Amino acid sequence: MKIFLLSTFTCVFLASCSSSTSLSDSSTNQSTDSAYGFSEKKPIKVGGGEGGPISERKYLNSLSGLNGESVTYNRIGSCCFFKSNSSPMGGGLLDKYAVSYEGKKDTVVLYLNRYEKGKLLAPVGFKMK
Repeated sequence: MKIFLLSTFTCVFLASCSSSTSLSDSSTNQSTDSAYGFSEKKPIKVGGGEGGPISERKYLNSLSGLNGESVTYNRIGSCCFFKSNSSPMGGGLLDKYAVSYEGKKDTVVLYLNRYEKGKLLAPVGFKMK
């Protein structure tokens, strides 16, 4: 009987652990913070993995409009020096991107941090594919 209960508990526990978040689950990948990504004080931390511009493009390509519209983006430049242990130079600059999608009335500026890693969320007005 103990083996049966232990086996049942283990199966339930493993099943609950295996329900990981996917990029398409927009309810858990949607930021509720209106400043997330739109402010140099709360940049989107895309660092880690491939690093640099590849991580930035991978993240931007994972975004869509609220109804699945394709996102367009252009790099504006860099700004906003910050200290970071993740950077070989001890600090870095944020990258600014002009981002929009079909039907969106305005283009917004998103701030991306290519050096530090954080939980990736869709900024308000966007969702993850």
